[in-house]
Amino acid sequence: MATQTTSPSPAPAALSPLEAEVTRLFALQAKDDYRGALDGASRLLQTHPVNRDLLLIATHCLRMLQRTDDALAMANRMAEHHPHFSQMYLERGLCHVARRDAPNAIADLRMAVAINPALPMAWRMLDGLCRMTGDTANAAVAARHVAHLASIPPPVVRAKILYGDGEIDQAEMMVREFLLSFGDHPEGMRLLAQIGFDRNVLDDAETLYAGVLAMVPDHHEARSEYVQTLIARHKFPQAREALAPLLTLAPHDAAHRTQSATITVGLGDFDAVIPIYQDLLSEIRDSDVDAAPRRADLNLWLGHAFKTIGRVDEAIAAYCAATEARPDFGDAWWSLANLKTYRFSEQAIAVMRERLDDPQTRPNERIHIAFALGKALEDHGDHAASWAAYALGNELHREANRYHPKVFETNTAEQRRVCTAAFFAERADWGIAEADPIFVLGLPRSGSTLIEQILASHSMVEGTQELPDIQRIVHELQGREMDFDNPRYPAVLDTLDAATIRRFSEQYMADTRPHRALGRAYFIDKMPNNFRHIGLIHLILPNATIIDARRNPMDCCFSNLKQLFAQGQEFTYGIDNIARYYRTYLDLMRHWDAVLPGRVLRVINEDLIDNSEGQIRRILDHCRLPFEESCLNFHQTRRSVRTPSSEQVRRPVNRDGVDQWKPYAQWLGPLRDALGDALETWRA
Repeated sequence: MATQTTSPSPAPAALSPLEAEVTRLFALQAKDDYRGALDGASRLLQTHPVNRDLLLIATHCLRMLQRTDDALAMANRMAEHHPHFSQMYLERGLCHVARRDAPNAIADLRMAVAINPALPMAWRMLDGLCRMTGDTANAAVAARHVAHLASIPPPVVRAKILYGDGEIDQAEMMVREFLLSFGDHPEGMRLLAQIGFDRNVLDDAETLYAGVLAMVPDHHEARSEYVQTLIARHKFPQAREALAPLLTLAPHDAAHRTQSATITVGLGDFDAVIPIYQDLLSEIRDSDVDAAPRRADLNLWLGHAFKTIGRVDEAIAAYCAATEARPDFGDAWWSLANLKTYRFSEQAIAVMRERLDDPQTRPNERIHIAFALGKALEDHGDHAASWAAYALGNELHREANRYHPKVFETNTAEQRRVCTAAFFAERADWGIAEADPIFVLGLPRSGSTLIEQILASHSMVEGTQELPDIQRIVHELQGREMDFDNPRYPAVLDTLDAATIRRFSEQYMADTRPHRALGRAYFIDKMPNNFRHIGLIHLILPNATIIDARRNPMDCCFSNLKQLFAQGQEFTYGIDNIARYYRTYLDLMRHWDAVLPGRVLRVINEDLIDNSEGQIRRILDHCRLPFEESCLNFHQTRRSVRTPSSEQVRRPVNRDGVDQWKPYAQWLGPLRDALGDALETWRA
């Protein structure tokens, strides 16, 4: 009986001695020399007892030598160390077939194809077993997969198997070689698109999926993956258009409706998405295999929607339902904490502590729970335990993100070198004349959401969200090959002509248009990190308004240290990193003030709190807007707010956020030292 087992070839040019021996053993196995391959694997397992490939070779050879019990024992040993390896489940399933144990064989083979759908042998065996047990529906599904894989060239199937088991480099090498020799092939291009998506090379993935659908318009799996790529690129109108055929064919399909909901959220229509989530929740049956995690996810998303439009009690109920469905669901616990107004019970704190200490809790869940526990204990006044939880969350996150401050500092130095007063003078009025955008930028947790809420309360201004469109232009300019020591952007700005600048101007206005549902004269782009790109913004939109939201460095840095962001902002997870980032931000803003005098309005958060009306009038004057009383009563404005400050800006101005760091002063000495003279010069 053959199997799908394959070596991770094509192998790299330089192999370690172990890799070379494993490759040799796979070759022996391929020649049916099972005894030779087993002897070699057994010998090497004495010194490399958890090596996945050696365990796989040993299991396969034992099975082919009809030593089924030994093979099954070896497969179980492999399961202890590699529980998500599809070919372990395949081999174990085939052992159960040899023992005529149909139920266990079906269970393992289903796990194999759930992890890796590109296993023809697993599907063939499932087809036969399901027919034998009278499960004609699942037999038909398996038969369709068998036929589909049989229609794909063998090199692509082998590459798909490698990809399914995480051997992405080898899979990419194999499929690229195939496409170079064969030419365009939809499944080969689709696999390359999947790899591009995984590696965040989303423009390539989008192009490849579009090519697949041009060749095979009714390739539903590729279309769904294409939609997911467009969503990841924040191309929500295009994603909605691409999804439409799938919804027409299967309007009740939960996966398609979930994608539709994500698109609806991306377009900012939170009122419309709530019934979608509620309907999907109502359709879950207790008998469904994934009932609990599905309920948890949907309740989390439902809570986000309720929170964004200000229905806080319903958001809390949804988040709590998510934690009940999955007590280790860190994102749900953190979402409750991130409301900033929710107070955890002692029982909830006990559950979080238990899950945080549980070694079975996954790393990402532990990070979320640590931050949530920090906030819960802060609200209970236990600052020592709160700081310990925040410190743990930051430590765990730092280990995962590996932030390198020199990358940002190098880019900032390049901004100062390239973007001089003379540089801007030579390019005056290259961009378009539109004055619609109001950029509110600065560090996170600096008061930018308050400024946004004030402006969005004006009848001529529309609040949107933290738009990614300037970042998208930056990514296009910096190119795919990142050289952190000598970055292409911003130096490339010096090579652009007026036509290219205008193209980027028009691209920005076109890409942001779908977010302007109210059609007001002005709109807010509140991406805080845009302070790094004020030079680019000025080039493409010389008449846009720019506001720098700034906050006392101790409060700002501490607030970032206890905030878990949905994505990005990796500099916030350590005292040294956040202090360096704050200081570098000050240096860059001083540069913009020097080369573009008067271009940026600085709004100090503490001044806005102490003199609200005066500062609000100053902001409106800078935006060339007439004063409106509604801006003073901003907390009464009903609108979607996505940021962590959503509930804070729905209350009148208050001093709750001022000096929040002081109860933690005994642990923040290193932060004061790292900030240095920024503690005195931050207002300048």
